[in-house]
Amino acid sequence: QVQLEESGGGLVQAGDSLRLSCAASGRIFSSHVMGWFRQRPGKDREFLATIRRNSFSTFYADSVKGRFTISRDSAAKTVYLQMNNLKPEDTAVYYCATGPGLTTARDYTNWGQGTQVTVSS
Repeated sequence: QVQLEESGGGLVQAGDSLRLSCAASGRIFSSHVMGWFRQRPGKDREFLATIRRNSFSTFYADSVKGRFTISRDSAAKTVYLQMNNLKPEDTAVYYCATGPGLTTARDYTNWGQGTQVTVSS
């Protein structure tokens, strides 16, 4: 069973940066990806970025490209999301996930509990 635990969320001001971490335990297929999603109040879960476990290939949503950077450690057990120039509209619960999917939430099979990011103006 795969367990994911996010950390690094908090309250910041607009323009600040945050780095989220997600530690994975259990058996994860090497062919799977690790991704970040967020869910804003009243909105659907939104894809942000993904990185492959067997390479460093990444893919980003247009909405965060250039501001957010996904990375992982060499063991592919921890994935990070560096978020720069944060805006109030980035306020959301941020989730990491693993699975065979790419950009669609239903294609991810394991999810963390989420970490709250709040950006004040």
